[in-house]
Amino acid sequence: MRILVDADALPNDIKTVLFRAARREAIELVMVANSYIKVPESDLFTSIAVAAGADVADDKIVEILAQGDLVITADIPLADRVVDKGCCAIDPRGQLLDRETIKERLATRDFLDQLRSSGVDTGGPSSFSKRDVQKFANQLDRFLAKYWRK
Repeated sequence: MRILVDADALPNDIKTVLFRAARREAIELVMVANSYIKVPESDLFTSIAVAAGADVADDKIVEILAQGDLVITADIPLADRVVDKGCCAIDPRGQLLDRETIKERLATRDFLDQLRSSGVDTGGPSSFSKRDVQKFANQLDRFLAKYWRK
């Protein structure tokens, strides 16, 4: 198992949680972004910089994704592609995206997108908070306990 990260807009607090967890559990962590993301010195950590452009980082993640990998992303269409390949994703606010949850999240995203394109102000997500970081850390720990730790 590896943790693949859609790192372009990932909050620094989430990166810190990921580096700690990967080091603690000895899991390979791969950061993928449109520019190089600095990672701590470790054989466990890799940064892949891809060309700029829509979905280039997403395409790279899907290309290197293997059975059992976990993807960290706020991108719902990417999470849908990940789940289609038999893997799971966790968003930075701590929601597990798997076969049971992804279709509902994708439908909600598409519905809100349609509302916005018709001129309805749907607002945006709430500000990212320390509570979100804690929810993410807890979800990551639950996932690792279920699928990684023996």
